Amino acid sequence: MMETRNTTRKIKLLMLVPALLLSACMDDKEDLAQYIAQVKSEQTIDIEPMPVMKPYQKFAYSASELRDPFVAMVTEVARQEEAAPIVDNGIRPDQHRRKEALESYALSELQFVGTLEKQGVWALVRASDGIINRVQVGNYMGLNHGQVLAISEAAIALKEIVPDGNGMYIERDSSLPIVEVN
Repeated sequence: MMETRNTTRKIKLLMLVPALLLSACMDDKEDLAQYIAQVKSEQTIDIEPMPVMKPYQKFAYSASELRDPFVAMVTEVARQEEAAPIVDNGIRPDQHRRKEALESYALSELQFVGTLEKQGVWALVRASDGIINRVQVGNYMGLNHGQVLAISEAAIALKEIVPDGNGMYIERDSSLPIVEVN
């Protein structure tokens, strides 16, 4: 008999729990209704309408008979022919020479960081990627075919071959000063 009482109690408790849960859901929802009313009463921002597109207007190009500004005029051609003839000075880079490692960097990307004496004087040059290379008199460096002429404690002297703008080349002296490291 005791077991049937416990069972009936459990059943009553199981029926009471859903009833309590349902009653909790039936609370006063007046605050929710007020919030919804407030949101609906606020003024909405109007979205600007899309701009009206102008209709395409056909354009007829009528200047096709005029002179092309990119073609030299007869008077300009005559002036160019009157210019002094270009004399070949014989200076040109050796295109068949094998490029050296430091010729793929501009001189502004190279730093002379020191010297080394081992079977002659070597200059230590750091490239922009951080690699330090040894350079001797006669080696090449820089984008303008710069040949090392002399190495001192203060700088590396170079002779570069640069285009002169008329299809020829000229020689230019250049140097790479030592970088003081603290």
